[in-house]
Amino acid sequence: MSKTLVEKPTPTPMRSSVASSAPASATRGRLTGFEASIDFFLGPLQGFLRDPEVTEIMVNGPEHVYIEKNGLLQRTTAKFASEADVQAAACNIAQFVGQPLSNDRPILDGRLPDGSRVCVVLGPIAESGTQINIRRFMRSAITPQFLLERKALTPMAMEFLLLAVKAHRNVLVAGGAGSGKTTLLNVLTTAIGDNERIVVIEDTRELQVQRQHVVQMEARAADAYGRGAISIRDLFVTSLRMRPDRIVVGEVRRGEALDMIQAMTSGHRGALASLHAASPIDTCHRLETMALMADVGLPLFALRRQVANAIDLLVQVVRLPDGKRLVSQISEVAFEETLNNYLINDIFLLQGEGDNRQLQWTGKPSQLADDPALESLAGQIELSKPILLREAVK
Repeated sequence: MSKTLVEKPTPTPMRSSVASSAPASATRGRLTGFEASIDFFLGPLQGFLRDPEVTEIMVNGPEHVYIEKNGLLQRTTAKFASEADVQAAACNIAQFVGQPLSNDRPILDGRLPDGSRVCVVLGPIAESGTQINIRRFMRSAITPQFLLERKALTPMAMEFLLLAVKAHRNVLVAGGAGSGKTTLLNVLTTAIGDNERIVVIEDTRELQVQRQHVVQMEARAADAYGRGAISIRDLFVTSLRMRPDRIVVGEVRRGEALDMIQAMTSGHRGALASLHAASPIDTCHRLETMALMADVGLPLFALRRQVANAIDLLVQVVRLPDGKRLVSQISEVAFEETLNNYLINDIFLLQGEGDNRQLQWTGKPSQLADDPALESLAGQIELSKPILLREAVK
C-alpha cells in the first residue's frame, strides 16, 4: 500500500465492557464503531448510508459517486477529496469486514456490520481509481404484500408460489443482477412452517428469513496465507448433516450446484435458491455448467435428467429500464427422454405493455395439482383453484 493509506488513523470498533465475549454485544460494538467511523472515513456517503430509499452506493474513484434510488441510477454531487481518501475509506471498510486489503490482495467482497454487502476494488486495478460498491437491504420485514403493492406479480401468482413452497416444492429464482432475486426469496421463506428447521447458506449474508428456527451460515474467504477458506460447497455438505427441513441457498455459483441437485433428488424437498440466468431454459443450462464444475465426470444425459427431476419451479425476475422489478415467468420443468432435453411448461407469463403489463396465467394446469401434499392445503386454495384443482379446470 502507498503511504497515503495509513495517514488517517483507523478507529477501533467499540466493545462492550460488560460482556465483550458475548456475540450479541460484539455485534452491537462493531455496529456502533462502524456508525462512528462513517463521519470520518465515509463522510461524502453519509447521507446515502442513512437514506432508507437508497439501495446501492457506487464510488467510481474520488470524483464520481452514483446511487440507486427507487430502482434508478443517479449521479450525485458527492466527492472525495482525493484517491487517498477513497483508499483510506476502503481500508476502514476492510477492518470491519475482517478481510485483508492491500496491493497483493486488491479485491474485497464482504458484509458490513449494518448488513450491507460491500465490494471493493483498489486502484490501479480499477483504472479510474478505487471502486467501492455498497448494496443495502431493507431492515424491515419483507412480506408478500410488499411485492403485491409494487405490482411485481399478481395475487393469483403469489398464492400459487406460496402454496408451492408450503407443499415442499423445490423452487429456483433466477434473474440478472439487481433484479430482485433476494427480495423474492425472502418473501417465499414466509411460507415455510414455524415448526420447520431452516438452514441458510450464503457467500455473503443477505437473506432475512422471517422464521424462528433458522441456522444461518456464511462462506469464508482464505486469509492472507491462503488458509481457512470455507466454500458454499463445504457448507452445503455440512448442512445435510444438520437435520434440515429446508435448505435455502442465497445464490448458486459453482460446483455446489451438483450437491444441491443430488440433495433435492434424494429426499431433501422444499429447497429454495437463486442464481443468475436470463430465462428458464438458461437456468437449466447454467445449473448444468455449474454442476460440471464439481468435476465428477457425470455424463450430460444423466445430469440433465437429475436437473429436471430436482427442480419443480423456475421463477424468472426482471428489472425494467424504469427501475421496476417484476416476476416475468413462472415455469415447471420436465424431461424429454427421446430428445434428452428439458421441457419448460410456462404456468405464468408476463403479458401486456407499459403500466398494463402483468403476470398472466397461461391456462395450463400445474403438476402440483397431482401432489398429495395439496390435500392438507385445500382450505388455502382460492385464487389458484383453476391451476391446482383438476375439477376446476374441467
